[in-house]
Amino acid sequence: MNPKEIAAQQAVQFIEEGMIVGLGTGSTAYWAIQQIGQRVQAGLHIRAVASSQSSEDLARQAGIPMVEFSEITSIDLTIDGADEVDDQLNLIKGGGGALLREKIIAFHSKRFIVIVDESKRVQHLGRFSLPVEIVPFASNLTINRLTELDCKPQLRLDNGKEFVTDNGNWIVDCKFEKILLPQELGTQIHSIPGVVEHGLFVQMASSVVVGYKDGSTKILSN
Repeated sequence: MNPKEIAAQQAVQFIEEGMIVGLGTGSTAYWAIQQIGQRVQAGLHIRAVASSQSSEDLARQAGIPMVEFSEITSIDLTIDGADEVDDQLNLIKGGGGALLREKIIAFHSKRFIVIVDESKRVQHLGRFSLPVEIVPFASNLTINRLTELDCKPQLRLDNGKEFVTDNGNWIVDCKFEKILLPQELGTQIHSIPGVVEHGLFVQMASSVVVGYKDGSTKILSN
């Protein structure tokens, strides 16, 4: 069985009757949405919000009732994937391009459950390029400033054109090799005008569910 699917099966067990559930975006979150849909079909009553249009569409197809953000004040639990997880449960997210909405939902969640396969565990963040969402205006100036942080920034493309987020922004993938101080780096990136958000999720995860090829799972918590 797919390790991501195994982790998703474990994670959705945290969902309880009547909850408002946040849905992530990407290949791992896909499995969580499928598993949640199965529980809803079996009689679980929840409402959900999604971090991207693609996840919302997928959730509706799975029969998960959706709710408008204007109708809620908080989210009970969010399940999402990650591109990297370090030993302190800091994350790099944004490989799917939904990092801004994912961070908004995670921040307003009482519990943030992250699901990954074993390949996403790292001692230090940075092997995966850090996605940074920027506004298109004067993007070359913003990218130049990112370069000054000792990284190699690359504007994300989609079929030869700029990748556009659900928010109408662009993504720059920044190669740092090794991120030893994620909180400090996040502050530096945020200080650059033109940056909307970055993919460092520092001390935001309540728990990380890791799926392994042998079919087992491990739950990591701070």
